[in-house]
Amino acid sequence: MNKNIKKFEVKKFRVDMCLAIPGKIISIKDNTAKVDFGNIKKDVFLGIVKAKVGDYILVGSGMAVQKLSKKDATKIIKEWNKLK
Repeated sequence: MNKNIKKFEVKKFRVDMCLAIPGKIISIKDNTAKVDFGNIKKDVFLGIVKAKVGDYILVGSGMAVQKLSKKDATKIIKEWNKLK
């Protein structure tokens, strides 16, 4: 074996992922929306996502990630419900 070749230690690491959940905005005050996730309602920071009452948004870690069309939101919610 070539002595100039160094052995590298491979370290195992864990990757945490954030899950984005679709919900419907039911009210907005300042930059915080009350979002309906079916049987759960939560306050969500809108940040830079431009949305209004009645819009669907993807939410991850308490923040709006993006606005969704009703069609896309319905499709995602339908798939989520299959996991129950």
